[in-house]
Amino acid sequence: MTRSLHLVDVFTDRPFSGNQLAVVTGAKGLTARQMQAFAREMNFAETTFVLAEHPAGGGWPVRIFTPGREVPFAGHPTLGTAHVIRHALLGGRVDRVTLALEAGLTPVFVERDTKRELYWMRQRFPTFGSRLPRKSVAPALGLSPSDLDSHPIEMVSTGLPTLIVPVRTRRALERIKVDREALLKIVQDVEATAVLAFAPGAERSGHQLTARVFVDDLGVPEDAATGSSNGCLAAWLVQHRFLDDDAIDLRVAQGLSIGRPSTLHLRAMRTSRGIEIRVGGGVVDVARGTVVASRFS
Repeated sequence: MTRSLHLVDVFTDRPFSGNQLAVVTGAKGLTARQMQAFAREMNFAETTFVLAEHPAGGGWPVRIFTPGREVPFAGHPTLGTAHVIRHALLGGRVDRVTLALEAGLTPVFVERDTKRELYWMRQRFPTFGSRLPRKSVAPALGLSPSDLDSHPIEMVSTGLPTLIVPVRTRRALERIKVDREALLKIVQDVEATAVLAFAPGAERSGHQLTARVFVDDLGVPEDAATGSSNGCLAAWLVQHRFLDDDAIDLRVAQGLSIGRPSTLHLRAMRTSRGIEIRVGGGVVDVARGTVVASRFS
């Protein structure tokens, strides 16, 4: 069986920026151990495996692996894998691709304008969990409690639990130097997977916020662009009316501190059912090849 390898960059409009993703198609028959070994070999934040040549049960079966372990859901792998399925397997003929992830069926939609295509996913309604004091979180980020905003530091989940940390200024955000052991203890205590710290404003025009995301628990010290965690941020912004509104439509800059500038589009609004969240971004092709089948034997 031919197993094709696709490399794409997600949450960007140009190659060699955004967040890298490896997508293996024709992955039926691979064991979890084999997929994990290949994800470790790629050493991207995530590698995905498309397990069938056609959708089944309402979606394309896909598994997502970090270098450390499998995860039920992640943002940039969802958008990037939908892009690969749409173009490599469906010839670009559709504007909707639904992935069957461990977290459930996840539809991805394409929105066009005159200059670009944006891929959008709807995330699950958020749940809000533990809150932590500034004095316990700030030292783990190499900051003082006064560097953090007065809004709550809170665990939010739309599928992958994230601790949201509001920082007063971009200058303080740039100064973050993670104490890995301390931060791992914090996320394990609150059962979070990632830590998203953000501040108002951005270096790049057209962006309203800047974020940094740390996922040491999954073997990713700092992530370039994190769709799942930014979905949690969108929910948090609406929940606490951080921008004095029950609805948001904005851009977040991420990845600047590690040389992978990324743009994440966030839309969220409070409804009678809960906070509806959409996260979007561009996807660009970087390379395509074939995985040597014997490597999986």
